[in-house]
Amino acid sequence: MMVSFFLYFVLLLLANKPKLMRINGHGHLLPYPNQIPKFMKDKGIFWLENNQMCQGNWRRPVTDPSFFLDKKLEWMASNNIDKEVILNLSQLYCNGYNRTDTYDVIRFQNDYNASIQHDYPEKFISGFVVQPLYIDDALSEIRRCAVDLKLPLLCLPTHFLNKDNKWTSVADESVIPIFELANELNLAVEIHPYNAEEIIQLEDRFWRFHLVWMCAQTADTWHFFSLLDFPNRFPNVRTCFAHGNQFGQMGLGRRVQGFKGRPDLFKGARNPEDTFTNVYFDTLVHDVLSFELMVKRSGVSQIVAGLDDPYPLGEMESVEGSYPGKVIDEAVKTNIISDNDRNLIWNTNVLKWLYGNQSETLK
Repeated sequence: MMVSFFLYFVLLLLANKPKLMRINGHGHLLPYPNQIPKFMKDKGIFWLENNQMCQGNWRRPVTDPSFFLDKKLEWMASNNIDKEVILNLSQLYCNGYNRTDTYDVIRFQNDYNASIQHDYPEKFISGFVVQPLYIDDALSEIRRCAVDLKLPLLCLPTHFLNKDNKWTSVADESVIPIFELANELNLAVEIHPYNAEEIIQLEDRFWRFHLVWMCAQTADTWHFFSLLDFPNRFPNVRTCFAHGNQFGQMGLGRRVQGFKGRPDLFKGARNPEDTFTNVYFDTLVHDVLSFELMVKRSGVSQIVAGLDDPYPLGEMESVEGSYPGKVIDEAVKTNIISDNDRNLIWNTNVLKWLYGNQSETLK
């Protein structure tokens, strides 16, 4: 009788245990076509037409209905995603745009993202974007978004066109004022690649810029970000590198060899083997061996769930053999991480990245 009562009591506790939210730290959302300002189409900046994203002569199909809000909510519900971090659209980093157009486009993107967080606070946490070239405008926009719009996440490109029209890593001394302000405001930062086809002069074939060079862009900015000691210089900033910084994880040994073999080229730089507690990497590395390397290099506590939905390079069930959270589940099945680690990756780590010491009150 006592055993039966004990089992009943345990089952009752389990039944009433609060469900841990699954938070996707890397998602994207398109405005509906009629929400995009007319000037953006008139100037060839960005618009939607015939189920395609359009920018100048560039076209990309809208490959899933969950690019849009109503279907996104349905997709989240059907895949047990309780909350999602909405990043900016990479097409709106505004590299190469004049100051006026940049100001208008950035403001549209950020106001749209803010409206999503405001209208659906239980479902979305929104990021905002700035263009480092126009530093004064960027600083003003950071204050507006962080203070007035209550957005916790600053989105930055891995590279931008500087005042000399040269591609530059965002981990550059000219961008220090942005990181100083982010440090003051206790912001999270997301660093995400784009524009590879403009940086690398190769034929656009077999999707090479998305499959190879975007990963290289992230590794390149991680190279400078870590060597120039950005994590310690800005200790209140918590930075996540998109797509797991997959090439950066693999390339550590080569960087260490170069650091030791040519010390004359690394004056004032930190050792590439140094580690940082305020740097995070998302889980979008696509295979469990890459995930295992990330765990061994960085530790579970610095990994956040990131699906990159609804793009076909994200973990989408519409792609054969894929589904949201696949690589995390495979890591559990192969004993790379535990069930508790999985919970940390889906929840606690995402909140620590976004909110730092305030995260415990938000679970």
